[in-house]
Amino acid sequence: MQKETEIKLRVSRETLIALREHPLLKKRNKGGWERLELFNQYFDTPERELAHAKVALRLRRDGDAIIQTLKTRGQSVAGLSERNEYNWDVPKAKLDLKKLDGECWPEQLADLDKKTIKPVFTTDFVREKAEIAWGRGKTKVVIEAALDLGKVVAGKQQEEICELELELREGDPAALLELAAELAEKLPLMPCDISKAERGYRLFDASSYSIKLPTPELHGELSVDDAFNAIAWFLLGSSQRLAEQYRFNGHWSLLQEWVEVLAELRALAGSLGQAAPRSTTHDLRAALDALLEDWRTLVLAGQEDGDVRAAAHEQFIEELQDTRWGLFSLTTSRWLMARSWTVERNNRGNRQGHAMLSSWVPRFLGDEATALNLPRYQQQPEDLAEQLPRIERIQVWLHYARQALDLPELDRLYGELNKLEQLAHLDITDEILDARMQQTITVLQSRAWKTLLKL
Repeated sequence: MQKETEIKLRVSRETLIALREHPLLKKRNKGGWERLELFNQYFDTPERELAHAKVALRLRRDGDAIIQTLKTRGQSVAGLSERNEYNWDVPKAKLDLKKLDGECWPEQLADLDKKTIKPVFTTDFVREKAEIAWGRGKTKVVIEAALDLGKVVAGKQQEEICELELELREGDPAALLELAAELAEKLPLMPCDISKAERGYRLFDASSYSIKLPTPELHGELSVDDAFNAIAWFLLGSSQRLAEQYRFNGHWSLLQEWVEVLAELRALAGSLGQAAPRSTTHDLRAALDALLEDWRTLVLAGQEDGDVRAAAHEQFIEELQDTRWGLFSLTTSRWLMARSWTVERNNRGNRQGHAMLSSWVPRFLGDEATALNLPRYQQQPEDLAEQLPRIERIQVWLHYARQALDLPELDRLYGELNKLEQLAHLDITDEILDARMQQTITVLQSRAWKTLLKL
C-alpha cells in the first residue's frame, strides 16, 4: 500500500502545451518528459456499490504491464487529495478478485459478492510525466508532474480528459500547492478534485458527483482558530466543487450556490477582529470582493432576466479560461494551510484566536447584533444595504457554529435573517421598503435575537 497525495488541475489543451515548456518546470526537470499511453478499465457492480463506498477499482495497461489498482476512501480538501492506493501486477487483463481482501477491502463491502463486479467505463489517455525536484529550505521536494490528454468513455457518452496532476513523492504537501500557485500566476489552472473515476460515473448520472462536502462539526471546546480554519476549508472546497459541476452542466442553481459560498467565505474572512489582523486577510478579502462584484451582480440580475441566466454559463467558462479563479483557489489554500492569519497578530489577538468557541462566538454575535441596531432600519429601511457585511458575518457563524450556541429557535432566526439579507440586496421600491420594514420587525421579535442582544 502507498499513500497518494496529489492535486488535480483542469486545464485547456493550450495550457497543457504551455506547461510542458514552462520555465519553472524546465528548470526543475532534470530527466525530461516520458510519454506513456495508458488504457484503463474501471469496474463496479450493477448497483454501483464500489462507488457508494468511495472505492475505485481498475485495470491499467501501461506498455506490456497490466496493473490492478484499488483506491479507497480518502480525504480531499480544496483540490488537494490524499487516499490509500493498492497496486498489484497481474498476468493478464482480468481482475484477480482474490487480492480484494484483507486490509485493502472496505469493511462496508465485506458482504459484497465480488463475482458481480463488471466493467463499467474506460479512461484512456496519453500521459507525459516528469520528475520535478528542488530544494525547499533545508529539505528536498520531489513531485511527479503528469500532463494527461484523452477521454472518459461510458457507453455512448464521453468527456475529454485534459489536466495536470501533481503528485508528491518526497517533501511537504504544502509544496504541491506552492508549485501549483506559481504555475497559476500566468496560466489558467482550475483546482478540481473530481477523479477520472468520478467523471466516468458522472457520465451515467450527473448527480453522482457529490458537491456536498461533510459540514464541519464544531463544538464549544474548539479554539476560534481551529473553527475558522475548518469553516474556511469547507467553503473553499465547496466553491471548487460547485464551479466544476456548473462548468459541466450549466445549472443556474449551482451558480447561485457558488456565489453564496463565496459570500460566506468573505464574511468569515472579515469576522475575527484582532485574531485575524486586516493586513493578513487583505489579499483574500480583495480577491473575494472582485469575484463577488462581478458574479453576485450577475446572479441578482439573472433572478428576473432569463437572457442573463442563459448567457451566464458561457461567461463562467470564460472566467475559468482566465487565471483569476485558479490563482484565487490555490493561494487561498496555501494561506489556510500556513494559517497565515495568525502571523502578525498581537497578544490580544492570540488570546482571541486561542479562546474556546463556546465563549467567543456568543460575545461576537451579541456585539454584532447590538451594533447592527435594527430598530434604526425599521424606521429607515432604505439604508439597510449598508449593514449587509454585518448581517453576513452574523449569518456565517450562526450557520456553522450552532452546536456551540445555546439559543432558542436558532434555526428560525437564521432563516429570518436570510430573508432580511435577500431584501437588502434588492433594488429599492415601495414594495421592497415595506418588506424590509416588516422583516426587520420579525427579526427583532424573535426569541433568539432578543437573547443575542442580552449576551
